[in-house]
Amino acid sequence: MKIIRSSAFTASRPWGALDIANMAGITTRLHWTDQPYRWHVNDGEEVFAVLDGRVEMRYRKHGEECAVMLETGDIFYASTGTEHLACPIGEARILVVETAGSV
Repeated sequence: MKIIRSSAFTASRPWGALDIANMAGITTRLHWTDQPYRWHVNDGEEVFAVLDGRVEMRYRKHGEECAVMLETGDIFYASTGTEHLACPIGEARILVVETAGSV
């Protein structure tokens, strides 16, 4: 059993993570960041939930760049093959559920 106070979590570097669980190869991690990640495509599906802060999620759909502002409580689902880039506005804490070892 674990109890995690996400609002108190920080990391020593952007996108630093606290591993919460690995359930049959699916990881759940809490990330802290104040910097964009990078354009990438995960090895599988990804669930990205903003627990604290705001994140502009950029993604490509049919070759066109799109963006949506994610507020605290919002969830972004990236299906397999979705190219995306997360850009926090200030500090953000994000819960990510994805295949273990995914980019």
